[in-house]
Amino acid sequence: MKFTETIYTNKREILKFPDHYVNLAVTVDDADVPANSEGRKVVPAGTIIGGGFLSDPAVRAVKATTLDGVSNAEGILLDDVDVTHGPASGAAIIHGFIDENKLPAAPTTEERAALKQVTFLK
Repeated sequence: MKFTETIYTNKREILKFPDHYVNLAVTVDDADVPANSEGRKVVPAGTIIGGGFLSDPAVRAVKATTLDGVSNAEGILLDDVDVTHGPASGAAIIHGFIDENKLPAAPTTEERAALKQVTFLK
């Protein structure tokens, strides 16, 4: 007999105003994503991502990095993305109002500067 476990959880809402935002479909890369205690590789909602996906849709989104005081941040993940079995589809917020208290990590000064159409509110 086969048993299936279904876990129901609420979605983490990172938007301060859920009716005012613009997102873009992205493919989230699975490289350098550590597995959690359950063996799943999940990139959490609110992760600041970049890598060049705005200029080339074929480029996979990765966690944003800062080099020489300049961030490659292009958006923020709207929802958790499970990349356990390889790259997966997600949505990157490129314009909107974000609840900074609900992000997995506070945005740096460089990331704030790179995300020109995103406003972080507490």
